[in-house]
Amino acid sequence: MADSKGKGKKSEGLTYKGHPLRRAGNLIYYGSMSDKYIIMMQVLEAEKKKDLDLSTKVSIQLQLTEPNLKSRDRVVKKGEKESLYTAMDFAAVWLDRALAGKI
Repeated sequence: MADSKGKGKKSEGLTYKGHPLRRAGNLIYYGSMSDKYIIMMQVLEAEKKKDLDLSTKVSIQLQLTEPNLKSRDRVVKKGEKESLYTAMDFAAVWLDRALAGKI
């Protein structure tokens, strides 16, 4: 499968605005563990609309990926949003700014 730039690479999974997305239950990890920062989103509440579960409350955390830190010490910034779409937009901005050293 070709990547979005047509260079013939195989896709490694979902990405959003150039960063990988991984899901584990109600947790969504955005970014790469090889970078200094990653975003963790947790769906806290959802409601059923026809056949879909729509997120109505999502926690966002910008975290350091330093493995020697306790989990509570990794959190750099946190917030809550009322939809997954809004949370993803904030996550993309937070992660890009953090990786650019602008936090």
